[in-house]
Amino acid sequence: MPRRSAEESRENLVDAAIRVMVRDGVAAASTRAIVAEAGLPLGAFHYCFRSKAELLHSVIETIMAKTLPPTVTDGAAPAGDGRRDPAAVIGGSIDAYWRRIQAEPDEQMVTYELTQYALRHPELADVARAQYRQYRDVFREYLETIATVADVRWKVDVAVLARYGFGVMDGLTLNWLIDRDDAQARAALDEFAGYLIAAAEPRGD
Repeated sequence: MPRRSAEESRENLVDAAIRVMVRDGVAAASTRAIVAEAGLPLGAFHYCFRSKAELLHSVIETIMAKTLPPTVTDGAAPAGDGRRDPAAVIGGSIDAYWRRIQAEPDEQMVTYELTQYALRHPELADVARAQYRQYRDVFREYLETIATVADVRWKVDVAVLARYGFGVMDGLTLNWLIDRDDAQARAALDEFAGYLIAAAEPRGD
């Protein structure tokens, strides 16, 4: 099978897995259900993935790519010296992230279901650990990019701030998926943006 075909088959299987999970739940996403959804033979799965855990990692990465990291330059015009206003960078990037969450709520629900499913199956527990480790790593990269773009430094250790910040965003996302209260979600996001703005200071000070 040519390399291009293998990559396309992997993408088709991941997309099919997401569709099955959104429609029927993670527990229903058996290998047979996924290949049937993709219109591929069963052998294609074993050619493209060494295990179901590897597929689940790819599913998580695909969904994450649509939402994280936030685009730190959204809505923040550069100042004359090329730097960007920290408040605009932080507010604009959080807003961009939230628009992506609202655009694909069903896929976000799958990520939470995947976590619980993996934790309940010892052979898949590493999927959940890797999932949240990657989330925190991406959020840390987001904070480091803000510091570079806006020429600020964080008053809090960046590893601690990344864990705290992702925990806040993860909790707000889950709350919104449950109650779909846009106004309360927006108010909470504004509070968190205010916290990040206060946690940043000019690099030269």
